[in-house]
Amino acid sequence: MSMGFLWLFSCLALIGSSYACGVQSIRPSISNYNRIVNGENAVSGSWPWQVSLQDGSGFHFCGGSLINQYWVATAAHCNVSPSRHYVILGEHDRSSSAEPIQVKNIAKAITHPYWNSNTFNNDITLLKLSTPATLNTRVSPLCLGASSDVLPSGIVCVTTGWGRTSGNSNTSPARLQQVAIPLVTVAQCKQYWGSKITETMICAGGAGASSCQGDSGGPLVCQKGSAWTLYGIVSWGTGNCNVQAPAMYARVTYLRSWIDQVIATN
Repeated sequence: MSMGFLWLFSCLALIGSSYACGVQSIRPSISNYNRIVNGENAVSGSWPWQVSLQDGSGFHFCGGSLINQYWVATAAHCNVSPSRHYVILGEHDRSSSAEPIQVKNIAKAITHPYWNSNTFNNDITLLKLSTPATLNTRVSPLCLGASSDVLPSGIVCVTTGWGRTSGNSNTSPARLQQVAIPLVTVAQCKQYWGSKITETMICAGGAGASSCQGDSGGPLVCQKGSAWTLYGIVSWGTGNCNVQAPAMYARVTYLRSWIDQVIATN
């Protein structure tokens, strides 16, 4: 299978849909390009690939990204169980019962075979939905970073989620939060974290904003041309969500060939 075909396969939704990956019908409004910690409310529907992973009581425990009509990418450390957890699509305000959300059962949860819970290497799980997502202005897929993509350090990307807005509080926001954060070089990241940083990770933040607990599994997206593209999956950082420390994300370019293989064979 050619790389060109793989890119087309992952970026387009299934035949018959006009929703190309990474392009929103509802445009975001991002301060500084500017909490998540030190973030801001997102425009409702402006990150249509963002999913909420919830248990049967409606408790949000992790985020994720819709990458085509049948598949969601999230973090392995979220420990998703198909029998106990659900994928919620199209949500923005978790305090509202009026939003046109889609609640999806999970048919399969496939975790990277080399996921290591001690080192957080290969922190990715792919979730296959039992029924396909209905694509619309509030639900559409995200493009995937290609294995060959090289991102310049300092490029400003965006992460989104309903995670805690303070490392010292258990309070989670009702509305989806967004924050623009710069990518950090491996060398800069190792100055803070040392040998904990591996080739399966990408670093971002450390400039006054951060992901926090509850954001895990959610997207770190950067613009590639006119399309938003998934380059990181929220993985780990400081226990108190220190906004001066870079946070770690699973490196999608490193994991891309495994992602393609799982989707092709399932």
